[in-house]
Amino acid sequence: MNQLDALRQWTTVVADTGDFRQLAQFKPQDATTNPSLILKAVQKPEYRPLLDDALSRHAGRPLDEIVDRLLVRFGCEILALVPGRVSTEVDARLSFDTTATVARALRLVELYKAEGIDIEKRLLIKIAATWEGIEAARELEARGIHTNLTLLFSFAQAVACGAAGVKLISPFVGRIYDWYKKSAGSSWDEAASRGANDPGVKSVRRIFDYYKRHGIATEVMGASFRNVGQIGALAGCDLLTISPELLAELAASEAPLALALDAAAARDRDDIPKVTLDEPAFRFALNEDAMATEKLAEGIRGFTADAIKLDKLMGAA
Repeated sequence: MNQLDALRQWTTVVADTGDFRQLAQFKPQDATTNPSLILKAVQKPEYRPLLDDALSRHAGRPLDEIVDRLLVRFGCEILALVPGRVSTEVDARLSFDTTATVARALRLVELYKAEGIDIEKRLLIKIAATWEGIEAARELEARGIHTNLTLLFSFAQAVACGAAGVKLISPFVGRIYDWYKKSAGSSWDEAASRGANDPGVKSVRRIFDYYKRHGIATEVMGASFRNVGQIGALAGCDLLTISPELLAELAASEAPLALALDAAAARDRDDIPKVTLDEPAFRFALNEDAMATEKLAEGIRGFTADAIKLDKLMGAA
């Protein structure tokens, strides 16, 4: 059994890509996208017709609407290849505007409905895990629209998402690892920071154990991996979203892979207190976490920059 098949014994495997032609070989259950992945995909010759089609069919419509239609077109192509769900992201420029995030999400939902997609079973609306984004997700979930809260780096974000009843969160393992490695500089000990000791892995484990101990239904999907060691150290997590490159590496390896996260064991722990955060407490806790504060801001800036590039690409086409 290769490592990818072994991982599937305990964890739902999700493909993290906009390049949907790569999906068939790995047979993921779900797929996730983001502005950076879509921007990368539409610059490839094989995907350019999707961009051109969106522009020609909807000429004269506002650019933001045409972009959403392009995102939905990619999502529908992905859904034709996976049996589960696709995550489609709301424009990162709306990350601090609850009302605008809800409105943009509702438009994406209507576009998917027009394509005959079962919204409840097959779509996750992806939103940055700011306070405003989490409140938008709370409202959407109340309407029966499921959400995936992304750019999640802190325990406080996870607590707030669980309290809001979001369907799924995506803690970013690799970006947490990156921050701690850069912060440590020459004192970083790679060997001592592998596997279960990886700071990104430790963050996801803490969230996973907290959710399971307190019966929080929000699914945990580790994301943003730098190597297969991080993936193996989270075997047993509800879901893991993995790039095609790392999926291929897992499929090519027959090294042993063991269960690392155990929901049953977490439920029996008595050393994980319940945490409640209102908005001031959330903002203070996030402020106290330098890594999470910096990576959240950096992530929003990055996705915003790629959204702007996609706008310019479409405007120039």
